Amino acid sequence: MLRFVDDLAGAIYDVIIFIIKSISYLLAGGIIVAIPTYLFVWLFGMFQ
Repeated sequence: MLRFVDDLAGAIYDVIIFIIKSISYLLAGGIIVAIPTYLFVWLFGMFQ
């Protein structure tokens, strides 16, 4: 029974770490893409 609980806790831990990493990569990618894109649009918006 103890081994089952240990395996279950390990599986839940792996799923939570996967979700946190996925959200982190998504946010980092969004920031890396959004900031230069915003600056590019803002720069060319000044010339109109």
